[in-house]
Amino acid sequence: MTDTRNPPGTWQAVRGLPEFRRLLELRAVSQFGDGLFQAGLAGALLFNPEREADPWAIALAFAVLFVPYSVLAPFAGALLDRWDRRLVLVGANSGRLLLMLAVGAALVAGADDLVVLLGALIVNGFTRFVSSGLSAALPHVVPRDKVLTMNSVATATGSLAVSLGAVCMLLARSLFGADDAGGAVVIFLSGLPVLLALVLSIRFAPHVLGPDDSARAVHGSVIYAVATGWVHGIRTVAAVPTVSATLAGLSAHRMVFGINTLLVLVLVRHTGDHDVAGLGLGTAALFVTATGTGSFLATVFTPAAVGRWGRYRSANGALASAALVQLFAAWLHLPVMIGCGFVLGAAGQVVKLCADSAMQIDVDDALRGHVFTVQDSLFWVTFVAAIAGAAAVIPADGRSVPLVLAGSVLYLLGLAAHAALGRRTRPV
Repeated sequence: MTDTRNPPGTWQAVRGLPEFRRLLELRAVSQFGDGLFQAGLAGALLFNPEREADPWAIALAFAVLFVPYSVLAPFAGALLDRWDRRLVLVGANSGRLLLMLAVGAALVAGADDLVVLLGALIVNGFTRFVSSGLSAALPHVVPRDKVLTMNSVATATGSLAVSLGAVCMLLARSLFGADDAGGAVVIFLSGLPVLLALVLSIRFAPHVLGPDDSARAVHGSVIYAVATGWVHGIRTVAAVPTVSATLAGLSAHRMVFGINTLLVLVLVRHTGDHDVAGLGLGTAALFVTATGTGSFLATVFTPAAVGRWGRYRSANGALASAALVQLFAAWLHLPVMIGCGFVLGAAGQVVKLCADSAMQIDVDDALRGHVFTVQDSLFWVTFVAAIAGAAAVIPADGRSVPLVLAGSVLYLLGLAAHAALGRRTRPV
């Protein structure tokens, strides 16, 4: 087994990999723009005194934003394994920038929530296409024995960038206001890092990010490749136990995160203070920041954990720990839930890093884009499905102990699935 422990010279190694460093810069500015945009959109729709949001409205917002592209992603993912990934990144960032400007204009015009969400849906689709492309391209710019460590560096950088984007949203919102006009300014500002991401995408030499042509490549017309995207993606996931096992565990984590997210959003809207636009958004942002901080720290210690215990046992341990920690959220006190969010964010990130590494190491490059888009679909569909299911039973004030306990059960089911599927073949 390759030693994947985080060496003392990790950052020196980054400097010694110029193409990876460029990829890291691109990921940082791209995810900073995404954090600013998503937080600005949440502020404009869910914490806007000019608009109201009940549990079903929150569930609908997430569904419109994430489900349509999740259905289409594996079809589009075929393009990541078909076309020069550099050109895909350039095109996706260009479309993303133009649509961000359109969403900001819709807010200025006072458009209905659905109009704004439909524009944001397309922005989100381009963003996730960029994210999948960056992940699929990473093994092309680092040596094989450094994939896990450098993936952790990339993920940590991205998580920090998203959090900084959300924090900048709070600053911009305090300066420009919490109404539609203030929300539009935040959306327009998010276009600046995306413009920089477009410039950074152009810097790569043609074909340096892949894909490779191999015996596993999907040949035939582009139409055939796209039409069979789901088929090849699911077939590859099912054929690689390390991938199917970690995706099962990751899906369980995302469902619990969806339940906890809805609980926190409803609870903050029913606190004694009615300043939803200010205190409510700040509390929700604190929950997201705590979760992101836990994820960030997990990227630091996961390579060492995997180097000592392997991917299989590391993911099992993370899921078991998460099932236990979720029980503490049953008190339904926001400070406790924020603390649980921190720990669960770390546990979920361990599983995700194991999943990413399985796809980057154990899957042929000719099918890697397919698999990453399948992961992206599962990542968001399970999240939205959990929010929708929770919205159907959550009380008006958000105080539901059974929902919290259901989250712990989901973690245990994810652990069982990961343990069973992962046992089929020992991970690399």
